[in-house]
Amino acid sequence: MTDAETSPAAAAGRFTFPGTTLGVSRMGYGAMQLAGPHVFGPPKDPDEARAVLRQAVALGVDHIDTSDYYGPHVTNQLIREALSPYPAGLVLVTKIGAWRDADGGWILERSDDFLKRSVEDNLERLGLDRMPIVNLRMGGPGDDISAPMRAMRAMQDEGLIDHIGVSTVSTDQLAAARGIAPVVCVQNHYNLVHRDDDAMIDTLAEDGIAYVPYFPLGGFSPLQSAGLSELAAELGTSAQKVALAWLLARSENILVIPGTSSRRHLLDNVDAARLRFTPQQKARLDGLASAG
Repeated sequence: MTDAETSPAAAAGRFTFPGTTLGVSRMGYGAMQLAGPHVFGPPKDPDEARAVLRQAVALGVDHIDTSDYYGPHVTNQLIREALSPYPAGLVLVTKIGAWRDADGGWILERSDDFLKRSVEDNLERLGLDRMPIVNLRMGGPGDDISAPMRAMRAMQDEGLIDHIGVSTVSTDQLAAARGIAPVVCVQNHYNLVHRDDDAMIDTLAEDGIAYVPYFPLGGFSPLQSAGLSELAAELGTSAQKVALAWLLARSENILVIPGTSSRRHLLDNVDAARLRFTPQQKARLDGLASAG
């Protein structure tokens, strides 16, 4: 066996993006928390941030999610400092469609010129010639996705982007996007109790498309949190680890990208790849959505 096959992250299994030879461990890492408070400015401890990135790779993580608007620029700079020259097989995925103002506000923008500048900024700061995957971030179900997807397709044809993903999209937006260019992944809000995308996940699984949930512990009611904590205590582990393991158990096309700025928390997150549930435990967790 190779080191990748025996690493802690390998217990999550692997996923190959549709229509590609690009494969990753289903246990990834999200770099957003490496920036300063509110994802703005530099981290309190840049050395620890770089150490977290190196430790993630050492644990077998080969899928790192980032964006040049995290900081802004902070996470991409840290990734390059910590990991370049990049190890073979490391897949860096970025997101475009927004920028940060001087006060740290999040400003959505998807003009053709802005999207291209955003990709070029990511490439420059990461030290890459082309991005393996770029996610187009939308702002809501009423946003037109067709025009920015045509810009994404143009950048793919130009060779700046290998593959295209979409983020924060509805079923209708996803269908429109797929009518313009192949989509290899969807990044939406989803977790143990926020289950609006259940049908979308199942449809994507049939087509072999990855689903990458964010906010794995966001929006829980006190009753739902109590139920999660109760089962975690029975298993002798953390609620965060149980929530991540449930996502991996939910569907084989789900890739998890938990973020942290701590090596200790990173170890706990990656260890979720080894956690398994009995059918009864899985049913209890499934039922937490209705407990809210």
